[in-house]
Amino acid sequence: MPTNDRTVIVVEDDHNIADLLDVYLREAGFRVLQATSGERGLELVDQHQPQMVLLDIGLPGIDGFEVCRRLRVKSNVPVLFLTARDGEIDRILGLELGADDYVTKPFSPREIVARVKAILRRGQPDISTDTDVMHIGDEYRVDVSRREASSANEVVPLATREFDLLAFFARNQGIALSRQQILDGVWGIDWVGDDRTVDVHVRQLRKKLGDDLPLATVWGIGYRLG
Repeated sequence: MPTNDRTVIVVEDDHNIADLLDVYLREAGFRVLQATSGERGLELVDQHQPQMVLLDIGLPGIDGFEVCRRLRVKSNVPVLFLTARDGEIDRILGLELGADDYVTKPFSPREIVARVKAILRRGQPDISTDTDVMHIGDEYRVDVSRREASSANEVVPLATREFDLLAFFARNQGIALSRQQILDGVWGIDWVGDDRTVDVHVRQLRKKLGDDLPLATVWGIGYRLG
C-alpha cells in the first residue's frame, strides 16, 4: 500500500504536547492523526500508511521502543522519537531499532516541524544524481529511485536513514570518510547530535547486509566502503 503523503501520526499520551504538535504540523501543511497508546498508533499506521510517525517512548501499555520494533517488521516509515529520557543507552537503543531521529523533552514545536521536514527531504529520491542504480561488488545493489537495497538479488528491508547511509557510501566507494563527513552528507549540516549515531547505523547495516559487505572501519578517521 502506498504511503499517504503529508500524513503524520503523533503517538503521545500527553494531550497538551500532542495538541501543540498537531497545531504546528497542520500549519506546515501536514494532515495529523493522534494516538494516545502504542496499540492505537500501530492501528493507525496500518490504516493510513503515514509519511511519518512521531513516537513517545513512555506510553501506557507497550512502550515506544516496542512500537518501533513492531513497525520495523512491516514498514520503513520514518520514526522520530519524542522522549523525556536523555540517557545515551536509550538514544542508542532507539537508533538501533530503526528510528530516524531522537528528540528529548522539552522541545520547541518549530524544531520538531523542521526535523520532520528534513527527514522527509532525505527520504525523497535524489533526482540530482546521474546514477540511480549502484553496485557494491558483485553481490550488492542499491537502487536509489526505488529506494531498495538488495543482496544476492534479495531485497533487504532498511530503515530510511539506513538506506540513505548505504547510498552515501555507495556514491563514495573507495573513499575514507570521517564521521563528520558522513553526518553532513546523510543527516545534514544542521543536524545536532552525537557522532556515535554513525557507528550505530553502520552496525545496523553490517547486521542486515551481512559479513560480505566491504564496509571497513578506518581507525582515526571513520569508514570506507570498498
